[in-house]
Amino acid sequence: MPNPTIVLVHGAWADASSWNPVISDLRARGFTVYAPPNLLRGVTGDAAYVAAFLAQHTEGPVVLAGHSYGGAVVSGAGLGGGDVRALVYVDAFIPDEGENVVGLLAGSGSALDVPDPTTVLDIVGYPGAPEGDADAYLKASTVRDFFAQDLSETDQDLIAAGQRPIALAANVIAAGPPAWQSLPVWSVVGTEDRIIPPALQRRMSERAQATIVETAAGHVSMLAAPDVVTGTIVAAAESLS
Repeated sequence: MPNPTIVLVHGAWADASSWNPVISDLRARGFTVYAPPNLLRGVTGDAAYVAAFLAQHTEGPVVLAGHSYGGAVVSGAGLGGGDVRALVYVDAFIPDEGENVVGLLAGSGSALDVPDPTTVLDIVGYPGAPEGDADAYLKASTVRDFFAQDLSETDQDLIAAGQRPIALAANVIAAGPPAWQSLPVWSVVGTEDRIIPPALQRRMSERAQATIVETAAGHVSMLAAPDVVTGTIVAAAESLS
């Protein structure tokens, strides 16, 4: 059986380049890899966009991986397009139907679960936004202290400067039926994650009956521990043969 195609979906405050170390390693191992954009506007529409990408850009088996909010997106997209055979979550949300990001973080101890979001986020309006919606950017201090605390100062600065915002509404839209209920699942849990605390990651992963791989990394394990993330994706791919 030929290698499955690997499709990587970034999360909030990131873009496809956040997967670069993993992409390079996977391609060196002979995999075809894609990292399409995640629109970051709402899990329903974002999942539909990724599903359309899968349907039009992949042939044969696919391993679909998502980071952070991208986990909620791949949970929906895995049912909508392409021949997705396995899911990999990296420091990610793994919502059940009807759940949303805000609800999952509530009471978790996340750095984002605070009474006043403007202490950790910069809220900026965007043209054409629905009433009450806006874009959320991480403050530079949030990147440094919570989002990428285990990366170099240079890398932290690059993340803060080049981040893609997520619409506030995306965090309260309920997830649809999840692909993890019918597909094998792997989950990389960053034990130093301050955005999605490890206890919450483990709970969601166990509910999805995932094979759990822990690494002593913060929220961006694909940058802090790319070998662990790559190895987990390869394990998922090899399980299909």
